[in-house]
Amino acid sequence: MRMVFINLPVADVQASAAFFTGLGFGLNPQFSDDTTTCVVLEENIIVLLHAPAKWKEFLHSEPAPEGTTEVMHALSATSREECDDLRARALAHGGSEYAPAMDFGWMYGTSFRDPDGHVWEVSWMDVEAAAQADGAGSATA
Repeated sequence: MRMVFINLPVADVQASAAFFTGLGFGLNPQFSDDTTTCVVLEENIIVLLHAPAKWKEFLHSEPAPEGTTEVMHALSATSREECDDLRARALAHGGSEYAPAMDFGWMYGTSFRDPDGHVWEVSWMDVEAAAQADGAGSATA
């Protein structure tokens, strides 16, 4: 099974751990210390949150300028309600607005920024309805 490891810089490792556990995700203490916390989104999807000095140890180039969006992390959801719930929990735990919800009928998504400004999108899709939708393959958020 292939795994996905997302590495992100954060200002405060403990505050970021609290944010992600507030969203309902677990932590793996085996790969966590004072400079990094390991968040388990799913069995094969891991987010490693690094303090600034630790983050720089991984880089072979300059980090993205502050205030820019270099990447959007997208997670699937089992329902529209799960999209809305995760966004609401993110906002309640220190996250912020990113973009309005998108609703194509057969596909629905919400988004937010975590406390460090990283963008997260959560989307649900009715696969059968998507196959029947005109232009289903060309929908964008």
